[in-house]
Amino acid sequence: MELIAGYQSGATVYELGDRFDIERRTVSNILHRHGVPMRRRGLSPDQVDHAIHLYNLGWSLARVGERLGVNHTTVLNKLRERGIPTRDSHGRPRVEAGDLR
Repeated sequence: MELIAGYQSGATVYELGDRFDIERRTVSNILHRHGVPMRRRGLSPDQVDHAIHLYNLGWSLARVGERLGVNHTTVLNKLRERGIPTRDSHGRPRVEAGDLR
């Protein structure tokens, strides 16, 4: 199957989802059903440092994620873990739900 071969050749579930026009979760489910071992794609501490640097230069979460080969939510979660304030899509500081009191 082309999807499995693509994954085994190094494509990410996100890339395969885009290529086959399906959700990344569907890609993962297909790979699991066929017993394909999954790679864990996180960010190393050095990559998180680099992500923070790029984000502080004004890059969007999506652009940082694209550069590092991960989803933008992975970047967002790592920035939050490090206590980095994030921006909304208009570049304004993001207001967290707990900050509305």
